[in-house]
Amino acid sequence: MTRVRPSDLQHWFVRIPGPDWLRFPAKFDGWAHRQTVNMLNHKHLNPVPLWLAFNTGLLEAIERRDLDLVA
Repeated sequence: MTRVRPSDLQHWFVRIPGPDWLRFPAKFDGWAHRQTVNMLNHKHLNPVPLWLAFNTGLLEAIERRDLDLVA
């Protein structure tokens, strides 16, 4: 299962291969505005079901196989 983590309901964080995470706005088509985040202290983030990011474009990126996520 892919883990998507919300951060104060303004951004989502997704784990990608390697030491990095991606951050994107928690809004419609937020995936188009994603940024790499290095050395994220993820102790304060909680895993949530992937479907909660349904309108951000993340699910479409996964379906197109444009993204390899770490479970």
